[in-house]
Amino acid sequence: MTTPDAVLESRPDNAKTYGVVADYYGRQLQATADLKTSACCDTSAMPSWLKPLLARIHPDVLSRYYGCGLVCPPLLDGCRVLDLGCGSGRDVYALAQMVGPTGAVVGIDMTDAQLAVARQHQAHHADLFGYSNVAFLHGYIERLDELDLKPGSFDVIVSNCVVNLSPDKDAVLAGVQKLLKPGGEFYFSDVYSDRRVPAVVKNDPVLYGECLGGALYWKDFERLAHRHGFADPRQADDRLLEITDPELARRVGNLKFYSATYRLFKLPELETACEDFGQAVIYKGTIAGHGSRFVLDAHHNIQTGKVFPVCGNTWHMLHGTRFAPHFDFIGNFDTHYGIFEGCGVSLPFGVAPGSGNTPACC
Repeated sequence: MTTPDAVLESRPDNAKTYGVVADYYGRQLQATADLKTSACCDTSAMPSWLKPLLARIHPDVLSRYYGCGLVCPPLLDGCRVLDLGCGSGRDVYALAQMVGPTGAVVGIDMTDAQLAVARQHQAHHADLFGYSNVAFLHGYIERLDELDLKPGSFDVIVSNCVVNLSPDKDAVLAGVQKLLKPGGEFYFSDVYSDRRVPAVVKNDPVLYGECLGGALYWKDFERLAHRHGFADPRQADDRLLEITDPELARRVGNLKFYSATYRLFKLPELETACEDFGQAVIYKGTIAGHGSRFVLDAHHNIQTGKVFPVCGNTWHMLHGTRFAPHFDFIGNFDTHYGIFEGCGVSLPFGVAPGSGNTPACC
């Protein structure tokens, strides 16, 4: 058994990493309160529309939640959704209510103990919801091709604080790219660092289990996304994580970690920079629960009925996805005006979503 103070002698290979993660989430953590950071979301900070959905989920499932964000994007009715690293199934059962009886949610996890909880309460939720639309698979998020999943079959893929735990993040994004439909979306929360994580932190099994050791430097995450065809990652929200255990805080030193939600769209037209073609959109206010505005990301808070200038990438994200029927589109790609004004390269965290209506790329 791995002891809390053990430090691996070298960066773990895949087998060792799986062992650390399985031990931490299968045995050492028995409830959300066992975590040593502020990663898990405070229920009081959740949007009002989500609370009734969570209230219908079995307490045993809720008590074993280890996520770091909200992975329930809007407009999911009838969608086919995949949850990478579903754990005990909290997000799966929330999403099951959002996709409804015509949609489906598949959860994947490598930890038998977590999956056992999720499956134990499957019939309970089916009876409560009035339909059965979820499935749980044992597998590894780096080896999605080994599962019976059809390429291009998912509208949305989500993940909640799991990608950082993977020893092969390239394989994860390659699998996501393959499984998404054209115009599909990878909407996920995870932990990122303000600089590259040193080996002493990476190789600490407790820090790894707490989602800090495997966290990506935010700029390296952007490069990772670009390698796998996600040209313009959009950051939806973020918050600074507090390391509540004094000893772990000492081991981490000056590193800062953020919980952040990103959305990646499978759109081959996207460029790695936000280019200006003089375009704009008008939101119709027709998405349920988002009548007055639609927030695409931390920099795109689009008020209903107002002409909102956008870069070419944002135009594609709205025009080539499930959001298209809810917008009017102005302009084309005939004239290029250079880089979209306000497109920067500084640390993206600390920008509150919905803080303003000034168009800018992220």
